[in-house]
Amino acid sequence: MASAADAEPALAAIALARPGALILNPAPIPIANAERISELAIRLRIPSITQAKALMERGLLMSYGADIRDVQRRIPSYVDRILKGAKPADMPVERPTKFELAINMKTAKAIGLTIPQSLLLRADEVIQ
Repeated sequence: MASAADAEPALAAIALARPGALILNPAPIPIANAERISELAIRLRIPSITQAKALMERGLLMSYGADIRDVQRRIPSYVDRILKGAKPADMPVERPTKFELAINMKTAKAIGLTIPQSLLLRADEVIQ
């Protein structure tokens, strides 16, 4: 979805294709339509995943991605070094080191999916 006008045709195409699963990338248009996408996934009874926990909380089945709070804690040190004269091009790129798995049990129940106990035990957060 490149623009807001793409949302309706994309949702219709998803409904027509009836995919086995849905992956929602956290981009502006999908974020703006997260509830509608979640409702469609539930209606079609397909599992959905995203890397953004906030989108999972809006109805998607699960999220797995970098812990945003951990990433945000690193930002001030980069800003400080840049303000002290460091060239951004000379600074190392840091990859996330902490990841979160969150599961929305309300959505799992709505699509008739049983989440294995082993996965629930590995989750950082389970939303009832």
